[in-house]
Amino acid sequence: MLEGVTLHQLQCFEAVVSEGSFQAAAEKLSRAQPSVSSSVKNLESQLQLTLLDRSGYRVTLTEAGRSFYDRTRLFLQEAKRLGDHAAQLAMGEESELRVVIGDLCPLPETLRLLRSFFDRCPGTGLHLHFEAISGPWERLFEDEADLIFHHINKSDPRLEFVDLLAVEVVPVVAPNFLRFPLSASITPEQMRNYAQCVIRDTARHSRPADFFLIEGARSWTVSDQLMKRELILQGMGWGHMPRFMIEADLRAGSLIAIAGHYFKGGRREIVAARRRDTPHGPVANRLWEFIADQASRIVPGGTIA
Repeated sequence: MLEGVTLHQLQCFEAVVSEGSFQAAAEKLSRAQPSVSSSVKNLESQLQLTLLDRSGYRVTLTEAGRSFYDRTRLFLQEAKRLGDHAAQLAMGEESELRVVIGDLCPLPETLRLLRSFFDRCPGTGLHLHFEAISGPWERLFEDEADLIFHHINKSDPRLEFVDLLAVEVVPVVAPNFLRFPLSASITPEQMRNYAQCVIRDTARHSRPADFFLIEGARSWTVSDQLMKRELILQGMGWGHMPRFMIEADLRAGSLIAIAGHYFKGGRREIVAARRRDTPHGPVANRLWEFIADQASRIVPGGTIA
């Protein structure tokens, strides 16, 4: 039934309805009024439908016209998106970017950064993933991510990076969780009798990495830092948490740091990283420059311009 129907005919029909007259439609489309009128008549002839009632002072939609108009608007919107996408591809602009946020990255600040950039770049879609431990590295090296926010091996020649912030990782317990007095001399042997909360490594093909894990201890495995924090608050186990997530808990006394001679905690330098040995498109390069410009603002509780 649509054989021979052109995009121009549909655009003329939509313009007549939305603008209210053939003359206004012609002005909108920068066409002569007879051309617009002829296109709509040809459309009705090819569809074998009367779409417009021309008997009154102003043209109005027939019942069939109303139904067809609704579908036409949707079709033209999709056609425009397709045209924009094709134009973007012709210019070399990426249609999407794949970004991975690691488990130690401050989420609100990172998302504000990305939103601020992509608000100015509406033609490029954002595929956002959240990964833990080795997951971000695997995604990047298996060409499943264009950019990651995570800690990396800075000596790896395959990578380039922008420093963002340092995250202190603190071993914590809930009050009364331990059955012995708190001190700076707590040993791994003492903690082996207590369940340790750990985050599941999301890497699928790499050997899972273990950080701060006590060998032989019972463990609760969770998917993210928020769940881990809640388990520790509930006294179900102990574990290492990024300080920015638990600062208020430490001040309130609902969590207690047990860093000492044997449990020193740690420090992770969070960066934005991408492959040096992979070509990057113009949008990816603009994002990279934007991150470098905004890097000093990526701090927990900070804001992004």
